[in-house]
Amino acid sequence: MIDSELNVQQPLRIRRGFRLQWEPVQNGHVLLYPEGMIQLNDSAAHILKLVDGQRNIEQIIAELQLQFADVPGLDEDVLTFMGVAHAQFWLEYC
Repeated sequence: MIDSELNVQQPLRIRRGFRLQWEPVQNGHVLLYPEGMIQLNDSAAHILKLVDGQRNIEQIIAELQLQFADVPGLDEDVLTFMGVAHAQFWLEYC
């Protein structure tokens, strides 16, 4: 489900209090926050690594399309993930 209030042109950052990091015990990237941890799959980690407070969703999609040119529907998948991440309050606009 895509967040209906998702703005693809406004830069996003990982929400204050959350931190993206590699977790050796989990053998993957996680999103840490005061109440817990979200284990991320590789695709989610690739997307969130580009969320830097400078790029907007359109720029993130363009960057990923350069890296993964052979993946069909990548733009829709990224939009869907970003909508969920925003709705779950993992991300915030700058």
